[in-house]
Amino acid sequence: MAYDLIVIGTGPGGYICAIRAAQLGLKVAVVEKRKTHGGTCLNIGCIPSKALLHASEKFAEAAHGLAGFGVLTGPPKLDLAAMMKHKDETVAANVNGVGFLLKKNKIDAFRGHGRIAAPGVVEVTAEDGSSQRLESKNIVIATGSEAAALPDIANDERIIVSSTGALSFEKVPKKLLVIGAGIIGVELGSVWARLGAEVTAVEFLDRILPGADGEIATQFQRILEKQGVVFRLGHKVTGIEKTPSGLGVSIMPSAGGETSVLAADAVLVAVGRRPFTEGLGLKELGIAMEGGRVVIGKNFATNIAGIYAIGDAVRGPMLAHKAEDEGIAVAEILAGQHGQVNYDVIPSVVYTMPEVAWVGATEEELQAGGVAYKKGRFPFSANGRARAMRRTEGFVKILADAATDEVLGVHILGADAGEQIAESCVLMEFGGSAEDLARICHAHPTLSEAVREAALAVDKRAIHM
Repeated sequence: MAYDLIVIGTGPGGYICAIRAAQLGLKVAVVEKRKTHGGTCLNIGCIPSKALLHASEKFAEAAHGLAGFGVLTGPPKLDLAAMMKHKDETVAANVNGVGFLLKKNKIDAFRGHGRIAAPGVVEVTAEDGSSQRLESKNIVIATGSEAAALPDIANDERIIVSSTGALSFEKVPKKLLVIGAGIIGVELGSVWARLGAEVTAVEFLDRILPGADGEIATQFQRILEKQGVVFRLGHKVTGIEKTPSGLGVSIMPSAGGETSVLAADAVLVAVGRRPFTEGLGLKELGIAMEGGRVVIGKNFATNIAGIYAIGDAVRGPMLAHKAEDEGIAVAEILAGQHGQVNYDVIPSVVYTMPEVAWVGATEEELQAGGVAYKKGRFPFSANGRARAMRRTEGFVKILADAATDEVLGVHILGADAGEQIAESCVLMEFGGSAEDLARICHAHPTLSEAVREAALAVDKRAIHM
C-alpha cells in the first residue's frame, strides 16, 4: 500500500502529526508497537502521573487542608486500589480517544514494530512475528523516549522502579528513595509523600529542578521540605543492596568523599529520559545521529531524503507539547504549507502542589548572556483569590529587556501555575512587553491578577504590594 506519509509512533507528536496531515488531504498511516495509542505520555507518563498527582492532592487536602475552611472530617482512609482504578480509567479514556480520532480522520493504523527498511519503505513486524512492508513518499520518526537507567542498578519495576513502576505500587512504601530531583522525581515523590511515604530525594547537583529559575527552585525546595520531602543535594547513588529488611542505598558526595547508607523500601530511578531509536534501521540507512538523537536540519528533515523526525527523538526539550507542535509543523510542511515552531516560547510545568511553570529565559541565562533586564516580582500572599483559597505560597516573576521592555521570561510558583503561564506564552509569541501585559484587564478576584501585578512591578508600580 502506498501512502503520502507514514508516522512511526503514536505518542503526542506522532498521532497529532498524522491527524494534521490527514486534515490537509494526505493519505496517512501510523505504526505503533504498543497495544494502545498515545505513547509514553498517555500510557505511562503525563496522563497517569497527573491522575495520581490530583488524587493524592485530594487525599492530602482531606487530611490537612479542610479544617481551615470550616469543613471538619475524620482522618481520611486511603483506598489505593480505587485510586489506581481512577488512574487506569483516565488512561483508557485518553488512549481510546486517540484511536477514535485516527479512525475519524481515515488514518490506517498498523500494530507492530516499525523499521525503515529503505527510504520510502517501512517494515512492520507484528507480535506474532509476521511482517509486512508499507510504502510511502515520506516517513516521520516519532518514537519518543524511555526512562534512562543507571549502570549496575537493575530495575525490577517492583521495588527498584522507573517512573513506570512508580505509577503502580501495590502499597505505599514506608520509605521511598528517589534518585534525581528533576521534574519526574519531585512529581512522583510528592505523590507518595502525600500518601504517607517518607520520601528522600538524592540529587547529583546542588539544587533541584535543573533548568528552572534558581530563585523559583530554592523557594520550591523549601515548600516541598515543609511537605515532608527530604533532599540530599550534591550526592550520587553508588549502589543498592537488597537486605532482609529492605534496601540499603549507598550514597556519597558528587565531588567525592565518605559513603553513607540510607534505608529504603523502594527506590525510584528518575535520572531523565533517553531517545528511543533502537531497531528502527537508522544506522543501516546512514541517518545522522548525535548523542542518541536523530539529527535534523531545516523542516525537520534528516540527511536521508523523505525521512523526518520530531519529538523526544530529536534536539530540544523532551516535552509532549513540543512534540505536538513539531508534528503539526512537519505535517504542514509536507502539505506545502509553512509550519514552524518557536522554541523560545515552549512552557515547562511541574504538576505538584503548588505547581511550577515557566517560559522563556531564567535570570541565570540572562546573566550568563550579558543581557540587561528588569525584574518584576509579586507574591501570591498579596493576592485576594489566593488568600480565599488558602493557596498563598509562591510568587510570579517576570523578566523584561531593560531597553525595550519585551518580556524575556516568566516564572510562576503557585496554585494553577500551569494554567496561568498560558497568557505569558501568548504575550511572548507576539513579542509583547511587560507594559502590554500590565495594561490588560484581568478579572477580579483571580490568581492571574498576580501575573499582571508582576508585570506592573517590572516598572516598580505594583498596586497591591
